[in-house]
Amino acid sequence: DISAVLDGCDVVFVTHPAFMFESLAQKMLPYVKNGMYVGIVPGIGGAEYAFKPLIEKGVILFGLQRVPAVARLIKYGEAVGISGKRGRLHVASIPKNDFIADFISRLFDVPCDMLPNYLCVTLTPSNPILHTTRLYTLFKDYSEGKVYPVNPKFYNEWTDETSELLIACDAELQELCKRLDKLDLKNVVSLKIHYESDTAEALTKKMISIKSLSALYSPMIEVEGGYIPDFNSRYFTADFPYGLAIIKQIADLAGFEVPYVTKTLNWYRDVTGDKTAFSLEKYRIKSKEDLYDFYNK
Repeated sequence: DISAVLDGCDVVFVTHPAFMFESLAQKMLPYVKNGMYVGIVPGIGGAEYAFKPLIEKGVILFGLQRVPAVARLIKYGEAVGISGKRGRLHVASIPKNDFIADFISRLFDVPCDMLPNYLCVTLTPSNPILHTTRLYTLFKDYSEGKVYPVNPKFYNEWTDETSELLIACDAELQELCKRLDKLDLKNVVSLKIHYESDTAEALTKKMISIKSLSALYSPMIEVEGGYIPDFNSRYFTADFPYGLAIIKQIADLAGFEVPYVTKTLNWYRDVTGDKTAFSLEKYRIKSKEDLYDFYNK
């Protein structure tokens, strides 16, 4: 019962996958109040667009650039285990509100920095590039009827082919940030810096070495004879249409071609038939100037 949840709340955290943002925002809208804080963890996935009606009602929307830790279910409804807790967090808000960073820092007992604008969160090369490039290289040869003999570990069996595509998409994103020169996007840190890896080979070794991610398998379904991709997994339904597609939309506004991002996104659309088409125009953002106005609030 959304009304019961929001009654008397000052701060609300949303951890839903991105494809649920808009429907959740519509359910929340009648019950939010001026001055309420709504936080998205992580803040990627176009949250600032889906929750725009709440912002217009006086809500302060904030989003973490990355999750505070890796969390995995131990027992449904009772226990969750965490690993890989971050030593520092970054947050952005619309409108800008300096209280958020201090609040997050005290809540999670981790230092937290305020980002200059929310686009620093949206363009962070985390899941929208990390997951999608891995999925492309894992399943690029998939067609209906194909069954894979094993389910590979998503990170622990990372490949140089994925690292090469990841670095190429990351490079396109970094150049896009330079093209958006009226916004401070220096906090959209390259994955080569984030993972301290300058080459594909070094990046592969790094990904394989991350203990908190080592046990995770790929999003697949067991069938007779092996496994097939689970196209209903949030790795697909969130990170392509509400991750990579947003990067592509912003690149289109900037008049900048992103061939590796486009290739990866088009593969997903072709193999799944997903017609979800994220549109900035729906949110009255039709030019670079509109984009600047929205994120400079």
